[in-house]
Amino acid sequence: MFGPGGPTFLELRVQALSSTERGYDLLAPKFEHTPFRTPDPVLAAMARAIGAPRSIRAALDVCCGTGAAMRHLRALCTERVVGLDASQGMLDEARRLLGDAPGGAAIELIRGDALDPPFREEFDVVTSVGAFGHILPRDEERFVRGIHRALRPGGRFVFATGTRPRPTEPWFWAAHGFNAVMRVRNAVLKPEFVMYYLTFLWPEVRPLLERCGFRVQALLGQVPAPYHRAVIVVATRG
Repeated sequence: MFGPGGPTFLELRVQALSSTERGYDLLAPKFEHTPFRTPDPVLAAMARAIGAPRSIRAALDVCCGTGAAMRHLRALCTERVVGLDASQGMLDEARRLLGDAPGGAAIELIRGDALDPPFREEFDVVTSVGAFGHILPRDEERFVRGIHRALRPGGRFVFATGTRPRPTEPWFWAAHGFNAVMRVRNAVLKPEFVMYYLTFLWPEVRPLLERCGFRVQALLGQVPAPYHRAVIVVATRG
């Protein structure tokens, strides 16, 4: 499950017993060697959906982690690419890893709240990958409206998600089992570690996006196996 250099079982146990922010601070130095890091073929498909190199001025990656999406975004931007994350440890790793990212746009890394991004009509594109499990259902509309505010009119929110697995598929039971364990953990231990699977799925997320003022398009078949079930969603601010 984890590559060489990944976290040990004991390290994961300590992280899981921490708050979400503290857990990712601890995980940050080894995050690139875990399956939690969004695969490059998915990120490359998102970049193709956005456009050609230097085709946009500025992009924001919400919950940027160690900067994997920003590495792809920088070449698309002429001015700036901004990463927002609550974990200082993840931002520190992003700063280290993005030093040789292709492109000439300025890189900015900001510690902040994904539910209240401090931007208004500043970006042509906002992305977010691998982070929807950290957004509780009651906060999803607030999350999407914050992204809507950060975009210029006509700007796009581009992200990758999946479809709900069938009960006959192993992933269905694995995800539901993990979610059950996390609910018990968060009921008995504080602070909470917010991480759930099967969130922000397509097409279930479409009404939320439309309610928040987006026109929505889903791109299927854009990612090669074994990630071919990924859905690239392009939501354009009206």
